[in-house]
Order: sequence, then C-alpha cells, then structure tokens
Amino acid sequence: MFPFKKKELFTEDEKTRIVQAIRHAERLTSGEIRLFVESRCKYVDPMDRAKEAFLSLGMEKTRLRNGVLLYLAMRDHQFAILGDQGIHEKVGNDFWQQEALLLKTHFSGNRIIEGIEVCVKEIGESLYHYFPYESGDQNELPDDIVFGK
Repeated sequence: MFPFKKKELFTEDEKTRIVQAIRHAERLTSGEIRLFVESRCKYVDPMDRAKEAFLSLGMEKTRLRNGVLLYLAMRDHQFAILGDQGIHEKVGNDFWQQEALLLKTHFSGNRIIEGIEVCVKEIGESLYHYFPYESGDQNELPDDIVFGK
C-alpha cells in the first residue's frame, strides 16, 4: 500500500473561523460547545455516533450538564446536534430541530463553514440565556475541533 496524505476536511482558515466562533459563543456562558468532524459516519443514524463521540469527549461531565456537540460526517453528508441534559431541558426538541434545519439549509447551499458559524452563534445565545457566565466559571472543555477517522 502506498502512503498518501489524507485530504484535510477544512483549510487552516476555516478551522480558525470555527474555533473563533466557538470561543465567541462561549465567552458569555458557562456552557460548552464542541465540534466533532469525520469523513464517514459508521452508523445509520448520525445521532448514535454523536452520542458515542459526546461520551468519549467527556461532555457529560460538565458541572451544569450544558455541553452541546455538533457532529459532522462530511463525505456522508450527515450531521447531528446533541445537547446535554441541562440545556436540553431548557430549550426542548423544537430548538434542536430549528438548528438542524439551519445547518441543512446552509449545507445544501455548500456554505458549510458559514452554517457552522451561525449554528454555533445561536447555540451560544441559548446557552447564554439559560447559563450566563458567572464569576469564576472555567472553560471545562477545549474549544478545538475534534477530527475523527
């Protein structure tokens, strides 16, 4: 087998834009937002993979259970948004469906990075509404993008 370089899923500029969007969204809240990206989803339902990634990243261990994971399988054109118990109880299913529609609309127009940025911004606004930053809050999870296989 010949060695080859795996094609990057995002450019360096796109990665920077996404991380900046996450940091900006989190600056006024104790909530946490993570992005998990891989080429293919190994499950029929991307939500199953999102749950697996959520747990593997320790996102259920935030103090207020207010972490949100955006999961993307780029080549399979699948995604899922998973909010932990604390935030889900506040926003309900309608909010997640609205955010999924927003992503789908952007993705279908091949505006992937813009879609992620807008979705992260709106999730951050909801987190801020229900979990505003309080003195002493710490960033419990890294803001970087997690790349799967």
